[in-house]
Amino acid sequence: MRLRAMGLIVTLALSLLCVPLTAAEAQPRAKVPRIGFLGSSSPSPYEPIIEALRQGMRELGWVEGHNVTIEFRWAEGELERLPALAAALARLEVDVLVTQGTPAAIAAKHATQTLPIIFVQVGDPVGSGLITSLARPGGNLTGLSLLAF
Repeated sequence: MRLRAMGLIVTLALSLLCVPLTAAEAQPRAKVPRIGFLGSSSPSPYEPIIEALRQGMRELGWVEGHNVTIEFRWAEGELERLPALAAALARLEVDVLVTQGTPAAIAAKHATQTLPIIFVQVGDPVGSGLITSLARPGGNLTGLSLLAF
């Protein structure tokens, strides 16, 4: 249940970024929106979350490979690879960058100041320097934080 909720929240945030802003943009696009996904670990433990994301997107009319593309990059636990992977996604000019884990979010923040970044599974986004405050993140980052006391 928790994985599906996280997938749905990310899906809703991503869908808002893809909604046309004017009637002229509502016409068929030649460009397919691209989502970049940067993960700190390997994909296997996150397959349920990724499937929840895909399912939530399908429910909103976004079908991977049809009208949206997802570019996955995984560091496979080698955190020193994250800056290069984040830079590669930024060069692809994805429409939004989703990151998993604090190290991936930090790498994405250093890679671009213009692309929207949505982080998930970040413990303390303020303490890690990702955002200025929970109420007003500022910059191009927002996302989900898991804080426990």
